Amino acid sequence: MAQVSMTVRMDSNIKAAFDALCAEFGMSANAAMNIFANAVVRQRRIPFEIKATSEPLPYTKGLDAFYALRAEAETNGIQDMTLGEINEEIRKAREENKKEK
Repeated sequence: MAQVSMTVRMDSNIKAAFDALCAEFGMSANAAMNIFANAVVRQRRIPFEIKATSEPLPYTKGLDAFYALRAEAETNGIQDMTLGEINEEIRKAREENKKEK
């Protein structure tokens, strides 16, 4: 099988730590990257869990609210509203908000 080269950009401190750790394992960083790439292709997934450890991004809270509203609309049988009907509901809600102020 033909060999090709690939360039990867990363933080210099991470690169140094990665090289040192690979050396402790008795392999090069190149060999470790090949092992990773082979595992991804063989398993057809990243071979470890990737998850956020911090607070969700602000836009995900909006998506959560959207999905909650969508589920509520489905429960109440109004999930098939037309765009015109949706806009009319928004217009009415805005009028009510103005009256309350």
